This record gives sequence, C-alpha cells and structure tokens, in this order.
Amino acid sequence: MGGTEENKKRSLEYGRNFQRRKKEILSLVKWMALAVLVGCVVGVAGSLFSYALSTVTWLREKEQRIFLLLPVLGLCIVWLYQKFGRQDGGTNQILSAIRSADDVSFWSAPLIFVATALTHLGGGSAGREGAALQLGGSISNKIGKLLHMDEADRHMMVMIGMSAAFAALFGTPMAAAFFPMEVVSVGIMYYTALLPCVIAALLASELAIGWGIHPEVFHVTDIPELTLQTGGKLALVALGCALVSILFCSTLKWVGQIYGRFFKNPYIRVAAAGGIIILLTILLRTNDYMGAGTNLILQAVEQGKAEPFAFFWKLLLTALTMRAGFRGGEIVPAFCVGATFGCVAGHLIGLSPSLCAAAGMTAVFCGVTNCPISSILIAFELFGFQGEPFYLIAVAISYAASGNYSLYREQRIVYSKYKARYVNERAES
Repeated sequence: MGGTEENKKRSLEYGRNFQRRKKEILSLVKWMALAVLVGCVVGVAGSLFSYALSTVTWLREKEQRIFLLLPVLGLCIVWLYQKFGRQDGGTNQILSAIRSADDVSFWSAPLIFVATALTHLGGGSAGREGAALQLGGSISNKIGKLLHMDEADRHMMVMIGMSAAFAALFGTPMAAAFFPMEVVSVGIMYYTALLPCVIAALLASELAIGWGIHPEVFHVTDIPELTLQTGGKLALVALGCALVSILFCSTLKWVGQIYGRFFKNPYIRVAAAGGIIILLTILLRTNDYMGAGTNLILQAVEQGKAEPFAFFWKLLLTALTMRAGFRGGEIVPAFCVGATFGCVAGHLIGLSPSLCAAAGMTAVFCGVTNCPISSILIAFELFGFQGEPFYLIAVAISYAASGNYSLYREQRIVYSKYKARYVNERAES
C-alpha cells in the first residue's frame, strides 16, 4: 500500500512538472514568435523613419532658408498634437506604460514620426531616440491589442518594440536590447524581456542594414595604456561629464519652467522659441547645432576637434527646442554634449582628445539616463573594445556622481546609487 501511494505521488508530481514545463516552452515559443513579428514590423517602420530624417536633413542643408520656417513648422507640430494627441506624454508615457500605470496610444507613432521630421526639417536641436522609443512602443502595443493580449503582456510588448526601434535607428542591437529593460527603474532589470528584446533588436538592426541604413561606427585614435596617470585623468573627465549631465537635465527643467511662466499658450510658446533659436543661430554664425549634432560628434571623436563652448550651446539649444513643443529626443544631443565637452577636456589635461570625446559621450549618456549597462554596451558598439577600461571608468564615475537626475520624470530610482537600500522615488528631471 505504501509503495502504491508513493507511486501515485510521484506520478502526480511528474504530471505537474510536465505541465509546468509545457507551459514554459509554449510561452518561450510565443515570445520568440512575437519578437520576430515586432522586430520585422518595427524594424521596417524604424528604417522608414531613419530614411525620412535623412531626407529632411538633406533638404534643409540644401535649402538653408528653410531654417527660417522653424516657428511655422512648430505651429504645425502643436496643432497636430492638439488635434490628435492631446494626452500624449512622450517617452515618459512609454516608461509609465511599462509599469502598468498608463497606456500607449497608437496615434503616438504617426504623430512622433511627422513631428520629429518637421523638427529636423526646420533645424531644431533635437535627436531621434525619443521618437524611436515612442514609435516602437506604440506600434508594438497596438499589435498586442490586436492579438487580444492582456495588460501585462502588452507592457512586455512595449519593451520589445522599444528595443527594435532603437536598434533600427542606431544600429546598436546590444545596447538596444538592454536599454528598455534598464531605463524604467534604476536598480532593477526586467530580465523577463531579455530574450524577445534581443531577438527583436537583432532582427530590426539587420533589416535596417538591408535597407541601406548602416550603423555609425567612430574611430577612436591615440588610445594610451591604462596607467594610474591616464586613468586618473580620465576620471577627472568623467567627473566633469557627470556635472554636465546634471546641468543638462537641470537646464531642460529650467527652460520648461520659464516657458510655462511666460508663454502659457502652446502656439505662442513654440513660435517664440523658434524665433529665439533662429536668433541664437544667426548670432553664433554656424549651422553646427541644428539637428542631432552627429557632425560635431564626428569631429570630436575622429579629429579631436571641438569649440570650447560647443557643449554649452548644444545643451542650451536642445533645451530651447525640446521644451518648446518640438519633437525628437535628447539622447543624441546628449551624446554631442558629452563628446564635445570630453574633447575640450582632453586638450586641457593632456589626454587623447579623441579618447576623451568617446568616453565623455558615454559618460554623459549614462548620467542623463542612469543606464550604466546600456552605456557600456553602446560604447563597445560605437567605438570598439580597444579603449574598454577607459569607458568602464567613465561610466562608473558618471553613474555614481550624477545623482538622481534624469531626462525622464517617470524613471524610478528603486535602489539608491550610494547605499544598498530601497528608495523607490522619482528621478529629478
């Protein structure tokens, strides 16, 4: 009798284990299939978006008088959002959606596509990653709704879409896979989404390459051996970059408050901001600060050249652009701010300006996003592994010294950067 009861228990346990494994395998297959679907759909959309931005940038550079239409284009953007996207919260809404606190409207995809293209056409100082995250998140969320997925699964879909869009535009699938899992909550990684995010990012990146959109890779020169002296100098650059990242986030906040105080009407605000940006650009006598600033990054990293205050002007013009109602993103401008600041700092302290530009670009990105793993991965994908120890130093110091500031007010500081304790508070933005 005892043996029979024991056999029954073993059979029941075996049956439960079998059913559990079956569910796990089916879930794995499901998410792999969904990752392929999202990677293809968002990869194509991201490639079209990248092509559109390249086209409008080429048109603006060919007909520079278009820049004078920036206030008019801003009015068009505000009208579009007033008409179709009144509740749109940008990238913050995407981050909120992942934590189950909000939903993502499908209107975000076409709106951010058109609005970012108009911003770049007019020469506003804006990036593209914020648009990419919204584009990918809204499309993948819509796919989840069409497939009648529950709320929790749709939030996973948002992360997968973010990875795919980020990879399609930047050509950095490693960083793209980790960034959505890392950016939502500082101190917590959403590893459940790892496999589908990796598949979607790799597939979207390859699709973009197939469409002729090749990832940007920068050649870093004069990389020295890591010694106490060179490491110490790089640490000083990284500390400066942490302070710059705080200044960047604070300036965005201050400019937003000034706009809110003096230009309460969104139409007047965007038109006035467009006029201010035009005036500043004329006074500076350069078009270098229009768009994302990739040209300045290229000069800083590959040629070791940057104007002493280029980082400040790019920072200020980005704040004036993004807080006025124009669309795009702040990460590529943050890359530009970090690269130009690092290059100048390298000249001052006698360390390779090219290396300091690359490290500065990585450090400021980490400081404004609080994403050290993504920062390290993006450094490896953009610059290679030769300067690996310097990039690690830059990211570690910037993460520790940049405080709880962030580009995104919906980002949560779940675990303190300084003590092993749970805090769960909003980042300062």
